[in-house]
Amino acid sequence: MPDASVQLTVTSPPYDELREYKGYRFPFEDIAQQLYRVTASGGVVVWVVGDRIRGGRSLTSFRQALYFQEIGFSAHDVMIYQKKNTPFMRSNAYTNAYEMMFVLSKGKPATFNPLKVPTARHGMELLTHNKLPDGINKKKLGELKKEKTRTNIWSYAVGLGGTTRDKIAFQHPAVFPEKLAEDHILSWSNPGDLVLDPMCGSGTTGKMALLHGRNFIGIDISPEYIEIARQRLEMHGLKVEVEHD
Repeated sequence: MPDASVQLTVTSPPYDELREYKGYRFPFEDIAQQLYRVTASGGVVVWVVGDRIRGGRSLTSFRQALYFQEIGFSAHDVMIYQKKNTPFMRSNAYTNAYEMMFVLSKGKPATFNPLKVPTARHGMELLTHNKLPDGINKKKLGELKKEKTRTNIWSYAVGLGGTTRDKIAFQHPAVFPEKLAEDHILSWSNPGDLVLDPMCGSGTTGKMALLHGRNFIGIDISPEYIEIARQRLEMHGLKVEVEHD
């Protein structure tokens, strides 16, 4: 792939060998370096990753984030992907219900289209300002907006109907929610930009990128997963070209 050609990468690696990926290995450092090479100035990589928990947390996610920093990426944000209906229970700790979403940028992000949520109330009212050491709240008339930018903790249901309604996607062992991919694509890219998923699995990132007018390149080492992604995208009328190396 050409240098500095990708505006946005949204991907989730096969971390800590928690899933069986047809026996393939995961050369993290090589992939990270190639991501830095192909990311455009101002481009963003969204790295969705968790940790092995059995026997204590592996903290692989943090080691990977630090390595991305070492090779030149900025840690623009550390976001949380909260699973609303996680089935994983622990006997000696609280139920784990999240993964990390590291937002890594090559310089200052060139694009940020903030997603908004409605505020609980809006309109003109007395707002606290300029609180001094005497502890007395001083108020003046101000306006509460009708909406505000979302927090960096994003919650999604998982499983059929939550992750996706495409049953074919679950032929892959680890599928992240379509809405997660969609929200990042809308946030960090514009129509016509190139979106990459170098471990594209069942094609979730590709589906949402193409539906929103972005260009897309998906790569996977497994021909079986490429075929699943191809069938899934074509189910939605999306044009797909497949190249085998």
